[in-house]
Amino acid sequence: MKILGFLLLLAGWAIVITAVALLVVEAPRAAFVLAGIGVEILGLVLVIRAHPAQRGERE
Repeated sequence: MKILGFLLLLAGWAIVITAVALLVVEAPRAAFVLAGIGVEILGLVLVIRAHPAQRGERE
């Protein structure tokens, strides 16, 4: 799951960069940027859930 999360982070970043570079019209560009950010958030959630903090270390 952690590797999948990192791959989703990279894919979201690639979607955002590609949309900004290739799309000229604002509406589709904004939609792709929001989709890319959503993919990045999903990847971040997967990475965080795959690596839980141990309860005994927080004091």
